[in-house]
Amino acid sequence: MAAQNGRDMLIKIKDDLDSFITVAGLRTKSLKFNAKTIDVTHSESEDAWRELLPGSGVKSVEISGEGIFCDSASDALVRASFFAQTARSYQMILPDFGMIEGDFLINTLNYTGSYNGEANYELVLVSAGKSQFTAL
Repeated sequence: MAAQNGRDMLIKIKDDLDSFITVAGLRTKSLKFNAKTIDVTHSESEDAWRELLPGSGVKSVEISGEGIFCDSASDALVRASFFAQTARSYQMILPDFGMIEGDFLINTLNYTGSYNGEANYELVLVSAGKSQFTAL
C-alpha cells in the first residue's frame, strides 16, 4: 500500500438536511479505537499472570482534530452541538482504510489565537453509541 496524504483524512458532521459536510479548517485529525478490558485474574491464575475476559468491556471511539478557525457552516453546527450537549452523527474517512460513522458528543472545544497568527481551534469527539466501521 502506498503512503497516504494526511489532508485526505476527513471529519464530517451531519447537517440538518441529512447530508455530511466536512468540518472546515482542520489540519490534523486523529482516530482512536478503545476497548477497556476486564481483569479476571485470581489467586489460581497461572504463575500470577493477568487474565482478561475476552469479548467484554466497553468499546469506544475518539475522534479529534485541530486547525484554522474558518467560521463556516460546519463550525456553527459544531458550536451548537457543543453548547446543547447533544449527540450528532459524524463520519471520519481514512482513504484506503475505511470510514467510521456514528453518534458523537463533543468532549472538548478549544479556541486559541496569537497576536500575530491565525485563530485556531481543537475538538475532541467521543462516541455516544455504537459506531459502524466500513472498509473502503
